[in-house]
This record gives sequence, structure tokens and C-alpha cells, in this order.
Amino acid sequence: MNRALPVVHLRVPTDEDAFAWHRAFDHPDVMEFHGGKSAELSVYEELTARQRRHDAEHGFCFWTMLDEEGRVVGFTGAQPWPHEWGPKGEIEIGWRLGREYWGKGYVTAAARATLERVRATGVTSVVAMVNSRNERSIAVTRRLGMELAETFTTPTSKQFGHCYRLAL
Repeated sequence: MNRALPVVHLRVPTDEDAFAWHRAFDHPDVMEFHGGKSAELSVYEELTARQRRHDAEHGFCFWTMLDEEGRVVGFTGAQPWPHEWGPKGEIEIGWRLGREYWGKGYVTAAARATLERVRATGVTSVVAMVNSRNERSIAVTRRLGMELAETFTTPTSKQFGHCYRLAL
């Protein structure tokens, strides 16, 4: 049975969102597939600044995800693939959610909104790069209708991953 998805709001990240992201993601479960440990605040300060630039340049970014009460629960959105390996030149969608909000449909709702926003900018396809052990994110790619396109090993961490694609 399909349940109703929660209400989510997306906004371009503010300077203050760096602090909110830092707090929301300061949990070993959240960081399991992102280096395994909490990131320094400076990582989120740089990330939110870069996302503001992406929004100004492309009309999309990793937006701050807010619940129906206006609480920061994570981020979702799209950006040009930022690495020299993998799907260079493609648009990546991604998400990260605070641990207390897992299993409630926030990522699926926000990722669907992301696809609509990205499509409106003229992007014709997206990828999602997911660690092969990250069953929760793999399930989101399936709910979005994405298909496994290739497998890869990350050059630095040597983790095995999947590249999912979706034509918009």
C-alpha cells in the first residue's frame, strides 16, 4: 500500500544552513556512505556556498529540505557531477537526510520535486551515484524510476557503487 508522502519545501541554502546541515548529519548512520564520520562545519560552509553558485548559474542546486513545520531535515537537489571520474558532464541528483527523519518519505517527496525543477531548466537526463550497499538510496532511485546504468569503484575510497540514470 502506498502512503501519502510528507510535505517538503526546498530552498536555496543560506549561510545558516551550513550549521543546520552540520547538526542534521552529525550521526554515524547518516555518514556511513559519506566517509564514515561527521564532517567539519567548514565542509558544509563550502558546500552551501557552492550550491548557491550552482543555483545562480544553472537554476538548480542541492536545496535545503524543510519539513511542513519549517525544520531543516536535510538536502536534496542536483548539481553538475563534481569529479574527474564517473559521469563527467552529467547532472547528478542526490540527497542526505537527518537520521531522525528516515523512513518517512521525505527523500522521495523532495527528489520528485527536484526532478520537476531540473526538468523545467531544460536538463534532459540525470544520474544518481549510490554506494552499492546503500539500500535506502537504491530504493529511492527505484521509486523515481531510475535504472542501473553502470557500476564503478570510487578512486579514493575504493568503494563499489552504482550509477543510476533517468531520462527526463
